[in-house]
Amino acid sequence: MHAQSGKLRLNSTDIATLLRGEAEALQGWLQGGDAFRLARELGVILIGTSCYGAAMGWWRSPEQAMFVAIKFPLIILLTTLGNALLNAMLAPLLGLNLTFRQSLRTILMSFTISAAILGAFSPLVAFMVWNASPLTTDTTHSTVYGFIKLTHVLVIAFAGIIGNARMFQLLVSLAGGNRRVAWRVQFAWLAVNLFLGSQLSWILRPFIGAPFLPVQFLRPHIALEGNFYENIFHTVLQFFQE
Repeated sequence: MHAQSGKLRLNSTDIATLLRGEAEALQGWLQGGDAFRLARELGVILIGTSCYGAAMGWWRSPEQAMFVAIKFPLIILLTTLGNALLNAMLAPLLGLNLTFRQSLRTILMSFTISAAILGAFSPLVAFMVWNASPLTTDTTHSTVYGFIKLTHVLVIAFAGIIGNARMFQLLVSLAGGNRRVAWRVQFAWLAVNLFLGSQLSWILRPFIGAPFLPVQFLRPHIALEGNFYENIFHTVLQFFQE
């Protein structure tokens, strides 16, 4: 009974250990196959990103909020799988010998941290949306629309960078203390995250929703038109034109 109680207390500290990025403990996690710990990380990702997605889509409609609450976790999980595969191939070229399993677990841990941050931001985002002007056809071309869109980009980017940064000491440990190798791997990791995550977000859009189009889970006819970076560039340019 005492041993079981100790195990429960140990498990209850796993998230705190992950959020602090404790390299020694996290490296031990890569060696074992704790299904309960893995399920808890997936749970944090699903809850955190669903809450943020619902707050993001609520500006359009409750139906859009439900769709984004489903799509956002899906994007994160697809990005995790894609990054794990690419990073497992890139890491050895950059001096760090990682297996696909180690790459997957490390990236999953980083996204768990990011999801916890996004979940914490979701009440603030909901408050911002609640106090914003209603989303209409005219609002789509307004500063309010651009501000809310860029706020989402910055918050998601912030969460992603922090999640990756917390894994740096783990990468240093896996690289045998070679910080240069760890920096190279982390830079490549961030670049892949940015490219793959943003393009998946674009394909599975809209998050906020265009008021002149009906609410749909996916838009098959325009999903591959344009790209994320072009859209953000035009949004930023709009601020300087007004």
